[in-house]
Formats: sequence, C-alpha cells, structure tokens
Amino acid sequence: MAVRATVSRFPLDANTLEASGLPWGVTVTPFAPFDERGATPLYGSGGHLLPRCDNCWGYLSTHCEIERWGWTCALCGSFVGLDSATLDRYARPQDCPELSSSFIDLDLPVEGSGDGEMQARPVYVAAVDLSSSEEFLELVKSALLAALEALVPGSLFGLVTFSHKIGLYDVQGPIAVVKNIFIPPDSEDRLPVDLKDVMPLLSFLAPVEMYKDRIAAALETLNPTTSWERTTAAGQGNDGVLLGGRGFGVAMTALIDYLSSEYGSTFALARVFAFMSGPPDYGAGELDTRRYGEQYASKREDADLALLPEQTSFYKDLAAVAVQAGVCVDIFAITDEYTDLASLKYLSIESGGSLFLYSNMDDSTLPQDMYRMLSRPYAFGCILRLRTSSDFKLGYSYGHFFPDPQYENVQHIICCDSFATYAYDFEFENSSGFFRNTEPPVLQLAFQYSIIVPREDTGTSELNSISSSKFCVKRRLRIRTLQYSFASNINELYDSVDPEATLSILVHKVILASLKEGVTEGRLLLHDWLVILTAQYNDAHGLVQSGTVNATSRVDVAFSQCPQLQSMPRLIFALLRNPLLGLHEEGIHPDYRIYLQCLFSALEPASLQLAVYPLLASYTTPDKQAYPRHSLSRAALLTSGSPIFLLDAFTNLIVYYTPSADLSIPFPPPHDCLLRTTINKLKQKRCITPKLTFIRGGQDDASAFERYLIEEQNINGNGFSSLMGFVSFLEEISHGVVEYLK
Repeated sequence: MAVRATVSRFPLDANTLEASGLPWGVTVTPFAPFDERGATPLYGSGGHLLPRCDNCWGYLSTHCEIERWGWTCALCGSFVGLDSATLDRYARPQDCPELSSSFIDLDLPVEGSGDGEMQARPVYVAAVDLSSSEEFLELVKSALLAALEALVPGSLFGLVTFSHKIGLYDVQGPIAVVKNIFIPPDSEDRLPVDLKDVMPLLSFLAPVEMYKDRIAAALETLNPTTSWERTTAAGQGNDGVLLGGRGFGVAMTALIDYLSSEYGSTFALARVFAFMSGPPDYGAGELDTRRYGEQYASKREDADLALLPEQTSFYKDLAAVAVQAGVCVDIFAITDEYTDLASLKYLSIESGGSLFLYSNMDDSTLPQDMYRMLSRPYAFGCILRLRTSSDFKLGYSYGHFFPDPQYENVQHIICCDSFATYAYDFEFENSSGFFRNTEPPVLQLAFQYSIIVPREDTGTSELNSISSSKFCVKRRLRIRTLQYSFASNINELYDSVDPEATLSILVHKVILASLKEGVTEGRLLLHDWLVILTAQYNDAHGLVQSGTVNATSRVDVAFSQCPQLQSMPRLIFALLRNPLLGLHEEGIHPDYRIYLQCLFSALEPASLQLAVYPLLASYTTPDKQAYPRHSLSRAALLTSGSPIFLLDAFTNLIVYYTPSADLSIPFPPPHDCLLRTTINKLKQKRCITPKLTFIRGGQDDASAFERYLIEEQNINGNGFSSLMGFVSFLEEISHGVVEYLK
C-alpha cells in the first residue's frame, strides 16, 4: 500500500493552507505490494481479533500508546480497554504484527466457511462484437489466444458473441456448438428467453486446461455478420438510416443475469471482456451518436460540455447490477468511430474494470495488454476506508469506486490490481486547525480485500478430481497507519511538497470540473491555480507583496527559492497542452478524451507525471546514456549534441535518431544494448503496453516525436501562432500574478 501526500508536513491551520495556495491530500495505491519507500507489510493471521477503538473504530497500531490494561487511540485520543484474550495474545508480542509494524496484512475468516476459505474458480468470459470487420475479429482472436496463455490452470472460460443476436458457445464437445438467440428490435432490456434455459452455465464455462485447443478452434469460427443479416434484423431507424444491429446493451444485461446464478458457488468474481467495434445501436442501451458533429455549432452549444456527460443512465444502472452479481466488465473499444464512451464507461469503471481504446488496428497493443492484465494479481470485493485524527477530515474522494450507501468515507472497489490508485483531499475540522501542543496528525487506511489463491494439493482423490476446485478465496485486512509532522511556516510547507502527488490531485480536480462545467472551465481552473500559487509563493518569500507589485519582471515565476515547486509550471503547462484538456475545435475526439480521463484518474503519481510531461533522455551510442533528462524542446535536441533520444510518454516509447546521427550507429538499436534493456524494463513496469516506435530523422516521418516537443511556440502553415510556448506561458502567468496582487 503506497501512500503519497501532497505535502509531507501538514499545514497548521486553514489560514496557512489558504495562504500557501497548495492542495492538501494524499494518493493511495492500496494493493501495491510495497509502500512508497519499498517496504513490504508484515503478514499475520487473526485480522478479526485486531483491537478497535470504541469511539472512532480505528485500529490499534504502533502509533498508539499501549499500557498494561488498555491503549490510547492515535486517531481520537480515546482510552480503550483490552479484554483478557487480547492480553493473553499480547503476552507473545512476536505473534502480533500490529505491535511491530504500522503496515500489516492480516488474514480474515471467510463468511460461511469453517476453515476460513471459500472454494472458487476464476471465471473469464469474452463477449465479441460480430457487427464488425474481419480485421477487428483477427485482432480480437490474437488477444484471446494471448489471454488463454495467461490464464492459470483451473480457470473457467466462456465465449459469447453479440450483434442482432446473441451466440453462446459450448466448446466441451468434439465440435464447438453455438446457440443463437435473436434480439427482438423492440425489446426493452430482456430477451424472450433466459440464457440459462438455452444452455446450462456449466456447459458454457469450460475449464481452460482441458479445452484450450477447442476454445482456440472456436475462435477461428468467428465471422462478422453480413450487412444483409444486420439490415434485415435491425431494419431502419426513425429517420430512415440503416441501423448496425449491435445489441450490446441487451447482450450484457442477459450475460450478467446468466452469470449471477453461480455467484458465490462457482465463482467469487467473474470478469467479462467486452470487445466493441462501434457504438450500441440496437435494442436497449442504444446510443444516439448523431450528437457528435457540427450541430453544436449551429445550436451554439458547447460541444466540449455536451459530449462529456452520459446521454443515458442505462450503463450506469447496469454496472450496479453487475456489482451485485459479482461481475467485473472490461471494455475494449477497437474503433475510430464515435462510440460515446462517456455513456459506456460506467459499466467498466464502476464494476471494477478498465476502459481501453484502440483507434488504429494496425499497431494495436491489445494482445499484449490482455496478457499483461491477466498475468498480474488482483484483489476483489474490496472495501477501502481512510480515517484521520480528529483535527482534520476528508474533503473529497476521487477514483474508480462507488461510495457505501450507508457509511460515510467508505468506498467499495469491485476489482483492484497493484496499479489502481485513488485520491483524497483534506480540510480542517474547524478554523483553529491543529493545536501546536497536540499529538501529530495521523492517517489510517484500512483495506479489506479478497484474493484467489491455488489450493494446496494434498494428493487426495477429492482435490484431484475435475469437479473439485483448485482454488480458494482468502480474505485479508491490510492496515497502514501514518504519522505526519507540522510545517511551522509556509516556507517549510513549500519545501515539503511532492510535485507528483500534487499533480495527481490537480488532475482529479480538473477532470471533475470538466465533467460538470466543460473543458474550458477545467482549463481556467488549472491556469488560475498556478497564478494563485505563484502569487502566494512570491508573497511568502517577500519578493512581491499584495498591492505593491507593478512590474512582471519582479515576479519569480520559476520558484527559484523552492526546488520542490520548480517543476510545477512545466507540469501545468504540459497538462494544459494535453489532449485531456484539448478543445473540440482543436480536433480532440471526445472518446479519446473520455479514455484519457479514465486512464489518468487511475494512475499512480509517477506514471501520471510521465503521461502529462514525458521524460526525454539522450544517448551518445545505444550503449551509453548522455543525459537522463531534457526539456521538451527542439533546442534541447540541438544543444545536447547527442545523436539518439528516448522519449517516454507512458503510453508511447519513441527512439529518435537525429538527422545528423552517424550512419555507422546501428538503427534500430541492437537487442542487447543498454537502450533496449532500458526500454524492456520500462515496459515491464507499465499497467498497459506502451507502443514502441523507431524514427530516423530526415528519412522517416518525425511528427509522432515532434508533437511532444511542446515548449517552443508552434507556428502553423499560415504563419500565425497556434499554440503558446513555455516562455510565453510564463509571461502570461507573471501578468496574472500582477493582476491578482493589485
């Protein structure tokens, strides 16, 4: 569990916080195997025996004062007595992790299981769109073959297709059998027959280790529905336009209902991989994609605001049903067609899944992403709770979870891997803030989760039989308790800033503002925040003071006296230039913006910084690095004198050879060189597979690389300035500071 605070020293009171201009909060990666310093949790058992405060329900930790008969809660200060059984256990402190570490992971008994375990089998279902092309299906087949290699033995796999009909595949016989159920054009959200009546679920779900070859053979039989089939079934829309016959909403409703019958017995979590080649345009959940176009210009509507909210609550409501059925949905949109991901995204992110967008099938990383996603461990059925000491409290929570309807500040996470990150910001409980003589502020995170682990083979015939489960579910409680110090003044607060964590909180805030009020409002919020931060910093350091400044030259916009803040202007400049905040008229596709919102709001801080401001490093040769970091400018290429550059933009890795690079330098770089080794290490650390591109300047099209060199002012073909450069941006911020301090 990694926790990173925007400031490692907390502000003393609300006035200090406001005067600093900084956000105050933390990012949390609960299922990370290490903390932010690389330390692992101390494992143990008896999580249900861990003492809790009678007042705030916080857990006992090493930050609590423990006496002979009781302990004082580090969060609320209450004294809590210890019962005789706990006193007996604490007589053997070596058996009690909570007495030795503030970062612990304890086993919990599983409800309804006498031995603390529950039988389960990992269940995976591929839902494939047949209202598509041959190229789409070939890519999906490759991805599913990669997925089959990643699945652990004992997993159950099902294959279903959808178009104007739903196809269920039984692969357990010598020849794959598919049973089709047609979707009536006027159906609401239900089929005339339940899928369980068409095929028993356990005939549909096949053990991977026994039927891998037959599953692969079934995949080869997938073919797109013909245009004649689709138009005959779907007919015409209200305006005479032929519909595509993609009944995704009905198919997913029926599939989730189908799987729910075995929730808690056959599986504890089922994952559905939904592959889509376009928008749902048939039956319940149909989306009107005509809202994407030029009509907003004629209606004088803000397209950036109009295309961000969902047009229907169908998929948000379906996500709630999926959660109750123990089903997690990952959506893979493989299309450059407007698909309205703003509406579809809720089915994935609220059910614990992910949203992927591949607009180009030729260089898609879908197979690699499938393998990577299924190869890493994940937790499910998670509950995350953050508690604070009494002088401050949670303000807002950000991330892909849904709040508990009954308990405040409790979030439910259906599926969580080691990369998934959430964020919280804080506010003071009252105007007095922290009293100088009180105990330091404390945070405690409790993360309760389940994992599927292989059952130990005892050699008995029962466990070796095909019908018995090779897996069991284990429930665990992970506790992390942190204590922070105070900043005695604003300068100490500035010196304790974590720029990456600060950027994470800001990204969450601007995404929220964009969804509520439009992209333009999100951009203004970010710009004004940097102006205020710069003004407050200059005021705190006595460089300029409110009411006296009259020249921008006196404004220290580079934060020269505070190293921790020096990267912020570049990060904000890059974020304003990012497609996340690009405007509709600038050519930003609304589905791509939604994809970035979903991606950025789940990234841990270091990865998010790369996605916003890529890392540019230079190499003298493929085996020798020259400089580890450059600014994103063409001037950096010219002044460094290096012939090779590696740009890491998180989703893209680009190796660029300058036009002046010696032709004797091998291109592309050899597989056994330092540069390739570095690239391979970067790939292994990613939650998604970055696209790798090699460009030889002067011969290849270098636009894919040059578009990241954002710091110079761009000039379009007409000679007019199209985008502001970094120097001009700093001047604009300086003028903003002057106006703010007048």
